[in-house]
Amino acid sequence: IERATDIARRMVCEWGMSERLGPLNYGKIEEHIFLGKEIARHRDFSEKTAEEIDTEIRRIVFECFERAKRIIMENIEVLHAIAGALLEKEVLDGQQIDRIIAEARIGKAAGA
Repeated sequence: IERATDIARRMVCEWGMSERLGPLNYGKIEEHIFLGKEIARHRDFSEKTAEEIDTEIRRIVFECFERAKRIIMENIEVLHAIAGALLEKEVLDGQQIDRIIAEARIGKAAGA
C-alpha cells in the first residue's frame, strides 16, 4: 500500500499523469544523491491544490485496487490451480505454468 501510494503521488506530483490536475509538477523534491531517497518535498501550491492532489492520489490507488481485485476474481480458477500445483511440486517452470493456465481456462469454459 505504501509503494502504491508513493507511485500514485509521483504520477500526480512529478510526472503530470493526472487528467484532473494536468501535466504540471507539484512540489520540488530534494533527494539524497547517494542514497536515492527523498529527503523533502517543498510545497509550492495552495491548500486547495494539496486537497485536490490528495483526492487524485486516493482515486488512483482505489481504482487500481478495484482493477486488481477484478483481475484476480476473473482468474480465480487459474490462481487456485497454480497454488495447488505449487503446494504439490513447490517449483514450476514456464511450460508447466502455461499448461496449468490452459487447463484451468478450458475447465472454466467447459463449466460456463
